Amino acid sequence: MALDSMEEIFQRIEAEQKPFWQVVRDTDVEERQVTAEASQAKMRTAWRAMLDSVETYEGDRRSVSGLVGGDGGKMRAYAQTGRALCGPYLQEVVATALCVGESNACMRKIVAAPTAGACGVLPAVLVPLYRRGEADEAAIVQALYVAAGIGAVVGYRACIAGAAGGCQAEIGTASAMAAGALASLRGGGPEQIGHAAAMALKNLLGLICDPVAGLVEVPCVKRNVVGAVNAVSCADMALAGGTSRVPVDQVIDCMGDVG
Repeated sequence: MALDSMEEIFQRIEAEQKPFWQVVRDTDVEERQVTAEASQAKMRTAWRAMLDSVETYEGDRRSVSGLVGGDGGKMRAYAQTGRALCGPYLQEVVATALCVGESNACMRKIVAAPTAGACGVLPAVLVPLYRRGEADEAAIVQALYVAAGIGAVVGYRACIAGAAGGCQAEIGTASAMAAGALASLRGGGPEQIGHAAAMALKNLLGLICDPVAGLVEVPCVKRNVVGAVNAVSCADMALAGGTSRVPVDQVIDCMGDVG
């Protein structure tokens, strides 16, 4: 997707008087030469696959290595005891991130957003809101366009591959995408989306790729939890009026340099 910078998106929002999500959708329409309806249908397909990856989680499955599996179920069971430190939403965020990350390691269908290794972050923050009735499918699809726009800019200016940029490029980018999506979903404007994404990525700068036994399972799955919870906190900070002292494009460039 030809989005070179977040600043470009902000300028188009102002010039075209469109929301963030629509600028990204229209870019997709122009690039792929499809209708707006076709673009949104494809995004709905991605969303439903995300939802399915949560709903079909099997807690008794283990990865081939035996290193991963079952923690999502354990987290859900722990939450039912009433002893969890997190509130109900964050309990589900943590459990969902584990479930989807484990499903990837167990070779089940997931949505790479932006990569398979970071597949649990976006569903973790969005699926619980959807299930609680706090966001319908149309709102989720719009939030996913916001996430896609942020991911496209990071992919252009830096990288999203752990092999090239470290885990900051995977979990960090996913967290920035999720933070921006949440800020948008809660009514935040372009500046708040940018600040949320910048803070989320800054918080994970320098996160290295350090797989155990050469397998992208440990510590990757649990880092999906870190990325998701980080996204929630950064979205809330941005919505509260908190700002990133470093502009989002510069944060992205720094991540690329660090990688």
